[in-house]
Amino acid sequence: MLDLCTFLHDCAVFLLQVCVLYFAKSVELAGVKEEKTVAVPTPISSHDLWKLLLQRHPRLCELQDGVVLAVRQEYVPIGDQVLTLGDGDEVAVVPPLSGG
Repeated sequence: MLDLCTFLHDCAVFLLQVCVLYFAKSVELAGVKEEKTVAVPTPISSHDLWKLLLQRHPRLCELQDGVVLAVRQEYVPIGDQVLTLGDGDEVAVVPPLSGG
């Protein structure tokens, strides 16, 4: 699991404040609809950002399969790609859609 202190010590990083929005099932699991100020190191991959959110809200692990992040309203699959984040950016947690 990502240890923020080790990550910051090992890398030259900056901390940004992002707003995290939770949708559908993720609201129930996180217990909040929105977090206005979440400190995020940069650079960061979408995978490491997801791990950081899991540390904040462990119950989100129920969404592990199929969850997608959206940064500035653009979908970003969870993976190794480095995200380009700016202070105040919106990051959304979008669980897999279900229903018929």
